[in-house]
Amino acid sequence: MKNLILETTFIEDLKVIEHKSVFDSRGFLNRLFCQETLKDFMKNKTIKQINKTFTKKKGTLRGMHYQIHPFEETKIVSCLRGKVLDVVVDLRKKSSTFLNHFSIILSAENFKSLLVPEGFAHGFQTLTDETEMLYFHTADYNKSYERGLNVLDPILGIKWPEDIIERSKRDSSFPMIDRDFEGLDL
Repeated sequence: MKNLILETTFIEDLKVIEHKSVFDSRGFLNRLFCQETLKDFMKNKTIKQINKTFTKKKGTLRGMHYQIHPFEETKIVSCLRGKVLDVVVDLRKKSSTFLNHFSIILSAENFKSLLVPEGFAHGFQTLTDETEMLYFHTADYNKSYERGLNVLDPILGIKWPEDIIERSKRDSSFPMIDRDFEGLDL
């Protein structure tokens, strides 16, 4: 039995990972990462960081974050507790889906993750209180190379399902996209 099933999306290289759990009387085993299964999508990169977030309140927005060269990264994003609307925006200049977004519900119950390739901005809105997220990153975090998009940018057209109750000062300060935004060269 394959523990990780990769589902395609309408955006090239963006994958949904369905985790096939093994259940017994004790509970379940769930593989979150397998280098062999994901090697074609990881582009020979290895996991450099694993981060976990906890968000207290339903309706909180985090993101849209990305890193630029030489710290661009592939991420695997999973929800360990609660439920989120997870959203990515394609920022790859030469992509046919440039500035398109993809969203998916990630939850502790649906055993899905999102494999986010380099060149995408990522964010989410919590749909429950006390939500925990887990991130696998192929690059180290570098504040000088981090960028972000404003989650309320009308060009992105993201429909957030909950009233927005909280955003960080940093996330709120991210600019709207202007006409000069050309995207990322990868």
